[in-house]
Amino acid sequence: MSESRDVPQYGQPNIPTAPSYYPQQYQEKRSTNGLAIASMVLGIVWIWWIGSVLAVVFGHIALSQINQHPSQEGKGMAIAGLVLGYVGLAFLVLFIIVGVSAGSGSSGY
Repeated sequence: MSESRDVPQYGQPNIPTAPSYYPQQYQEKRSTNGLAIASMVLGIVWIWWIGSVLAVVFGHIALSQINQHPSQEGKGMAIAGLVLGYVGLAFLVLFIIVGVSAGSGSSGY
């Protein structure tokens, strides 16, 4: 009695699906680098030039992190923070030069 019978296999029926007109692409979620955001904000705010110094520092660190991890965004914000930070530092140097020259010119009685 060892006859083999064809037993129907049960499972998912073969139902045709609608053609997909939109290719399914799975992209990982990209996050924005926090230091890039901080660099841009500090470059805008300045905070008595301390913000400019921190904008430059955070901008360089953010660019380094973004280059190491391509899944992070924010390169434009980091560059904007760097530019604003360097502009702020240039104004600080100009302010110091003007202050020193004005101070040395007024003491000649």
